Amino acid sequence: MVKTSTFVDLFVEYAEFNFRSFGDLVDMWLTFSHLPEVLQSLPYDDPSSSLQALVAAHERTYTLYHEKYSTGGKLSIALEINHHFETIPLESLSASLRDSVDFLSLSLHYDCRNEENLQKNLKSFQNIWKNMAVLLFSLTFHECNSKTENMPIPVAALFKDIIKEEALTMGYDVNKFLDSSSARAFSSYAGNALQEGQAAAPLSSYQKVWETFANQTALERDSFLSDVFPSGFLWGVSTGAFNIEGGWAEDGKGESIWDQFGHQGHAYMNQTADVACDSYHKTNYDVYLLRGLQSKLYKFSISWSRIFPSGIKASLNPRGVDYYNKLINSLQDSNIEPMITLFHWDLPQALQDLGGWQNDSIVDAFAAYADFCFATFGDRVKLWITFHEPWVISYAGYGTGKHPPGIVNPGVASYKVAHTILKAHAKAWRLYDDKYRSQQHGKVGLVLNSDWAEPRSPASLDDVKAAERYMHFMLGWFAHPIFVNGDYPDILKSQIQQTNQHCSSPVAHLPSFTEEEKLLVKGTADFFGLSHYTSQLVSAGANDTCSPAYENFGNFSQHVDPAWPQTVSSWIRVVPWGLRRLLNFVSQEYTGTKVPIYIAGSGMPTGAGGDAVNDTERMDYFRLYINEALKAVKLDAVDVQSYIVRSLIDGFEGPVGYSQRFGLHHVEFGDSNRQRTPKKSAYYFSNIIEKNGFPSKVLHRSFKPVTFDTALPMRLLGLPASEVPSKAKVVWEKFSPQTKFERDMYFYGNFPGDFVWGVSTSAYQIEGGWDADGKGPSIWDNFTHIPGNIKNSDTGDIACDSYHKVDEDLYMLRALGVKSYRFSLSWPRIFPTGRNDSINSHGVDYYNRLIDGLTANNITPMVTLYHWDLPQALQDIGGWENESLIDLFNSFADFCFQTFGDRVKFWMTLNEPYVSAWIAYGVGEFPPNVKNDPGYAPYKIAHTLLKAHARVYHTYDRKYRASQRGVISLSLNADWVEPKTLDDPRDTEAADRSLQFMLGWFAHPIFKNGDYPEAMKWTVGNRSELQNLPLSRLPAFTAQERGYIRGTADVFCINTYTSSIVKHKTPKLKPFSYEDDQELSSEVDSSWPTSALANMRPVAWGLRRLLNWIKEEYNNPPIYITENGVGIKATPDVDDTNRIFYYKTYIDEALKASRLDGVNLRGYIAWSLMDSFEWVNGYDPRFGLHQVDFKNPSRPRTPKRSALYYAEVIRNNGIPLPKEDEFVYGEFPKNFSWSVASAAYQIEGAWREDGKGLSIWDQFAHTPLKISNDETADIACDSYHKIEEDLASLKGLKVTHYRFSISWSRVLPDGTTKLINEVGLNYYERLIDALLAADIKPQVTIYHWDLPQALQNIGGWENETIVQRFKEYAEVLFQRLGDKVKFWITLNEPYIIANLGYGYGTSAPGISFRPGRAPYIVGHNLLKAHAEVWHLYNTTYRPKQRGLISITINSDWAEPRNPDKQEDIDAARRYVQFYGGWFAHPIFKNGDYNEVMKRRIRERSLAQGLNESRLPEFTESEKQRIKGTFDYFGFNHYTTILASNLNYAAGISSYDSDRGVASITDRSWLGSGSFWLKVTPFGFRKILRWIKEEYNNPPIYVTENGISERGYTGLNDTWRMHYYKSYINEALKAVVLDGVDLRGYTAWSLMDNFEWATGFAERFGLYYTNYTDPALPRIPKESASYYSSIIQCNGFPDPATGPHPCLQPQPEGDYPKESTNHHT
Repeated sequence: MVKTSTFVDLFVEYAEFNFRSFGDLVDMWLTFSHLPEVLQSLPYDDPSSSLQALVAAHERTYTLYHEKYSTGGKLSIALEINHHFETIPLESLSASLRDSVDFLSLSLHYDCRNEENLQKNLKSFQNIWKNMAVLLFSLTFHECNSKTENMPIPVAALFKDIIKEEALTMGYDVNKFLDSSSARAFSSYAGNALQEGQAAAPLSSYQKVWETFANQTALERDSFLSDVFPSGFLWGVSTGAFNIEGGWAEDGKGESIWDQFGHQGHAYMNQTADVACDSYHKTNYDVYLLRGLQSKLYKFSISWSRIFPSGIKASLNPRGVDYYNKLINSLQDSNIEPMITLFHWDLPQALQDLGGWQNDSIVDAFAAYADFCFATFGDRVKLWITFHEPWVISYAGYGTGKHPPGIVNPGVASYKVAHTILKAHAKAWRLYDDKYRSQQHGKVGLVLNSDWAEPRSPASLDDVKAAERYMHFMLGWFAHPIFVNGDYPDILKSQIQQTNQHCSSPVAHLPSFTEEEKLLVKGTADFFGLSHYTSQLVSAGANDTCSPAYENFGNFSQHVDPAWPQTVSSWIRVVPWGLRRLLNFVSQEYTGTKVPIYIAGSGMPTGAGGDAVNDTERMDYFRLYINEALKAVKLDAVDVQSYIVRSLIDGFEGPVGYSQRFGLHHVEFGDSNRQRTPKKSAYYFSNIIEKNGFPSKVLHRSFKPVTFDTALPMRLLGLPASEVPSKAKVVWEKFSPQTKFERDMYFYGNFPGDFVWGVSTSAYQIEGGWDADGKGPSIWDNFTHIPGNIKNSDTGDIACDSYHKVDEDLYMLRALGVKSYRFSLSWPRIFPTGRNDSINSHGVDYYNRLIDGLTANNITPMVTLYHWDLPQALQDIGGWENESLIDLFNSFADFCFQTFGDRVKFWMTLNEPYVSAWIAYGVGEFPPNVKNDPGYAPYKIAHTLLKAHARVYHTYDRKYRASQRGVISLSLNADWVEPKTLDDPRDTEAADRSLQFMLGWFAHPIFKNGDYPEAMKWTVGNRSELQNLPLSRLPAFTAQERGYIRGTADVFCINTYTSSIVKHKTPKLKPFSYEDDQELSSEVDSSWPTSALANMRPVAWGLRRLLNWIKEEYNNPPIYITENGVGIKATPDVDDTNRIFYYKTYIDEALKASRLDGVNLRGYIAWSLMDSFEWVNGYDPRFGLHQVDFKNPSRPRTPKRSALYYAEVIRNNGIPLPKEDEFVYGEFPKNFSWSVASAAYQIEGAWREDGKGLSIWDQFAHTPLKISNDETADIACDSYHKIEEDLASLKGLKVTHYRFSISWSRVLPDGTTKLINEVGLNYYERLIDALLAADIKPQVTIYHWDLPQALQNIGGWENETIVQRFKEYAEVLFQRLGDKVKFWITLNEPYIIANLGYGYGTSAPGISFRPGRAPYIVGHNLLKAHAEVWHLYNTTYRPKQRGLISITINSDWAEPRNPDKQEDIDAARRYVQFYGGWFAHPIFKNGDYNEVMKRRIRERSLAQGLNESRLPEFTESEKQRIKGTFDYFGFNHYTTILASNLNYAAGISSYDSDRGVASITDRSWLGSGSFWLKVTPFGFRKILRWIKEEYNNPPIYVTENGISERGYTGLNDTWRMHYYKSYINEALKAVVLDGVDLRGYTAWSLMDNFEWATGFAERFGLYYTNYTDPALPRIPKESASYYSSIIQCNGFPDPATGPHPCLQPQPEGDYPKESTNHHT
């Protein structure tokens, strides 16, 4: 008894130790196993005692476990089913243990010779242990021969017995069995032998894969592999056309099934893909993101309906082809491989209307489409995908109907579609193989999508088989025919057959391939594209399988493990290990070693709300999924060659619309800019790409060698002191007299090949981490923490958080494509106390990471040592007022050279020392906020700074230059200054003095003679003496110091932003001040554009002059512009048009300086990379090329449009002349009409002479304040009395025609035919006779705005009776003049009459109080009046007079302000339709207004509570009357605008609010004498082409075109010659290149005249009219001769083809080079 007690106690104590130690890890315990051996080992002589002791030990252990330790665990004892104890039957033992076991642990013995014995024992055992779960603890075989070969047979029998006896089996431990190699045959045999009793079959690929991984523990399965992918692995991202492109009806695109799907309201919240991400207009934007990501490959799809709108080649849309060509070329320029999907679900609706993929004819249509794509793009595209995820097309489009075309027919249509797709794919592949492969050397495959199917119950053979069926129904459906044998998998075929046999009638029809088709399909893939997102748990389906459903056909059910993380998509759970298993399955079943696998789609969605960029769950997803792919490659030898993420950007996700986001980049769909912001996952994926996986350890720092110059830079020679004023005054002499035309002419060209492009930042402005990791405080930290010092109390504590965002900053730099990055080092981050005894390794590590990242991306670091953020500890000892800082700064610099100089080859010691000296110690606006000594302190600080700079320069020169081979300088700043009065030498001297005080203060000592400029020494010295001081307030250098400072810069670095105008002044002597020492006053021109900062107006031409001044003053040193940019206040400002204008004009002025002036300009560094802390202005002004959201803790960076513009400039290395702007030589058609124009009121005068009646313009001009300077046209050019003079001018021009108008009130004084003024009519008869005698044909305008006042008194054009009055007036002219006039214009510019006359009121009659109604009523009557006159002439007079009659319509061209933005594109179209289309559409199209106007005005009218539109409606008879009332299209055109959408308040009723367009002009466009007229010749060609396309190419006569100047500017009007040359050449292009039916061109105007509301201030004439001479002589300008030469040449004959007598000298100042294009 004692022995028994001792054993039991010891065992229980031992068991408790185990429960305590391992209980949290163990769920299942066995007290004893192998009982015979245990009993034999116990120290008892009596076997029954041994058994009692064992049972007692077990029972006490059971009780202890459940009382103290169990939290759901189980405990039992292992029994053997066929063991017989000597003293107690097994049945009795079992009964005693029944209450102390949670399950039954059973060991089995199987006798291969006696199968019935096991069945008998099991049956008796079940009687004892009813309803007890059984764990089969061990399995022992007896008398089983050839164990390794024939084991499946007894094992199958064994499990057959177990199943037969219905044991509640909870698990198996079959280690002994698994030790044999036959284990892998288990699944096959169990699946077949158990059901059919047949011999074992070979394991299938699925069974092999499943069993390979089935016994992995979770720890083994989820272990992370640290390794990298093979070299050359393709990393990429993907999109689909309908997901991102938008532009659904742009440029001729046809409707797709997804367009119709969205428009029918099937997507979430009725969302559509009409605009989507607007990628159709954002090619450069998307490629920008790809560069930032470092993506090696971009998988995108072509929209079939964009290329073939109706689905067939006959409907080819060249503009769609252009889009894809542009995208492909942009990708190639950025070294990104395009992978093109031919079909990504968006079938042309026209083909769907014919049956879509259910119509066999689509196979040929697809092949023809593919053929075109191969032929068109295949020279550059080497990776093709025929179909993306055809399972989705078949299943969702034709099975469930959840995708378009929305057909619900899973049993027939779904399989038919798949069949057709497979044949279409095969035909396209064969086509490529036969026709293109040998030349293009590309690859063609397709992308199949598949989940991994895991058996829901691994113990259930039915579930294993169901999972395998799932794989074949999903993946094998398409993969098996292509990659195996040309036919569907047997499992698929047999299962569908079984299902049909089971049901009363067939529920599914799987088409059959012919033998020929099998051969066609088999082997038609060069790679296996695989999309994978998630996994499924699959179980066998229910018995009822006759309802038509995909799952029922396959007899499986889908489930998920609730432990799998859920995404916002109901169908995607995060199951990374499924990818490895799937890849192994694909490899074993389909590809082997012959066909590579491309993972072509993988990703997960997040929701549309919340923090859109902080997508850590997506980062986790990619980390785990990519690692599983790595395991497949490295551990399983699967040939995976790519990983392509879905998707580059958020997009339209089909039925769920925009509610689910897959993108690496967030797209703001609520903003019409559709800006893209990188998410955290973008940076993470980029990092994986960079490392090519997950390297096992962080590699030691490595970097590409950076070289700046191959040879050591030559030290700049010292120069003599500047004169007063300096010799650089030649810059003002050369440039200040320029005309605006000469100054502002845009120059096209490229910078030198080694030109350096970069961006700039500074430490305090972007880094943040103000006290992170041991950083010491700077003077800016302390200064910003004092309330009131900074706007909005902003600080740089976090700023852009660049200290923690190296990857994010490198992303932006890569995307931009810069060659260099200028940044500064934070002195207190490296030396927290400012001294080298306080080195902060964390700060050093940060800069090392940044510098290494730059060099790895081949970006040259340009490092500024000091950008104003002095360590506070050094300020505490006096800062720069203490000369000990010279040594301390040198010590800091020495450390930096030593630490970073192996990679940094461009150093700047100080940034803008002028700011440190004057703004910090004079004005006191910047820290240390010293403002009490502005006459001494700035000079003292500058003195110290210069010596500190020199010390650092010499340290580098002496210790490091030879080994590091870098350059070193400092960044100075200067604004350009223009003298107020060029003729006043004192102002010129003041301008020069201003530059010497700002720039020369530091540049003169360094780049000249080691001393301050003479202008400074002279002025400060004299003023000091006048102030009774013994010495000059400007410190003096010793001779030794001068020698030490002179030449301490290798290059000249300049920061510049703006310009000012200065004039000399004599300021007061006290108080002492650096500012007063300059003896000048400064101002700006109010016409200069503004920016966020009042003192930084953009003045681009100042940059060229400043660069020239540096060239002249400092002997043309190598110059780097190290800062240049503009601040904008708008937030957000991603659509930063004004910044683009800034860079567009400033960079062009730099280009002029380089190419035209010989300035030695080496680089341009834009300020700045991103929005940042802008000193005392906080975060208000935004200078960045990238927007930073300072309200978001993640500080996301979003590229602005200016970033894309700057990237394009960098890519082009300048601003090359666009191909379409190249000059074309050629001639106009024979019999082309050359004309010049005038108008009666503008030239005739004689306003009350010979019976002429008053016109509305007489009345308007005599109304005070209506006309500039209260001028009138009472006399004008007096053409009423000067027919001979006008005729002489016309003859001088050699025109073939002369366009003039007839004054209605001169012919009919009261506007009616009651009285015809014969004297007035006689004037026109004499004029016409004189013209015809000179062989000049008259072009007569019946009405050019000068309505008889008598008619205006009864309502004018608002009174419908005017239609009849106009008809009567016209008939008088036809009767009296029609035999001689063969070219009639009914109305000139009805838009001006209607809108300016009756809307704005700026033109006669000056009505403006009903701007939302009157213009439309007037327009309505004008159209009817025109139509009546046209019909009158056509019916009554044309048969005899045989003339032409039409109308002249005017319109500007409108370009979208943002050409990458659908909203602006729509606004530009709307602008033209409301302008020219208002009157052209009824006449030249259908007799009615255009739909844009009708819809917009009706919608706004109804919103204003009206019952009908404010736009009048034509009756059907009126439409027919108006339609077609033209013989030609008369067209006046002058300029172009930039249009953007503008939403007016609903209550505003006006033409402008109806149109809803804001307009601006590009600052790079040349101006004129008219504020509204910019020189934009490109727009002329575009609007002529628009007329051709919109109105079916009518004959066009340009009836006005010209340019003005303001006031007298001389007779050498080069700007006008340039205008005519450019515009007429664009007209020539329209004729010879675009096929426009242009018949004639008319210059406006013959002579200077009365220009309406501006009076005589604006001059458009080819002849100068001298209004100060009573004789009003007409004097030809140079442009008259030039226009005459064009007329004589009938265009522009090529000078290279020989001398042409008609040619005259070309206008000067025309910078753009002409091409050698020749057209006739």
